[in-house]
Amino acid sequence: MVCAEGDDSIKTFALGSCIAVIMYDVKLRLGGMLHFALPDSSIDADKGRARPGYFADLGIPLMIEDMKKLGAVRQNVRIKLVGGAAVMDDKGIFDIGKRNLLAAKRILWKSSLGAIAEDTGGDISRTVTLAVGTGDTTITSGDRQWEI
Repeated sequence: MVCAEGDDSIKTFALGSCIAVIMYDVKLRLGGMLHFALPDSSIDADKGRARPGYFADLGIPLMIEDMKKLGAVRQNVRIKLVGGAAVMDDKGIFDIGKRNLLAAKRILWKSSLGAIAEDTGGDISRTVTLAVGTGDTTITSGDRQWEI
């Protein structure tokens, strides 16, 4: 989702192994957030066509294009990454959180973009909110709240 309404906020809930990619153009004050669950759509091409935002390899490029359509330019875009925890995988058998984080970084790097901040890993679920007018990014988990 991409938004240019200054009074709005974009929020996603319960990031476990999923990743939220937050993009914000500091000049235009527009932002976007993608909450993806898996790194690569090749495991389910039909689902990729139906729900491209479910996968990093499809969702991130789409969000970049949506930001560009609203006038965002690379030098003004700031990116933050949140999530990628090992929730319900404490033995690291699947490492979905780590795989998701690596996929996001790889895809961003291919577009000459990199994160200025991240709150990733661990074993907690996170909810993240982007205030579109300011670019402030707030994370909550249980009764804790912090900004990145």
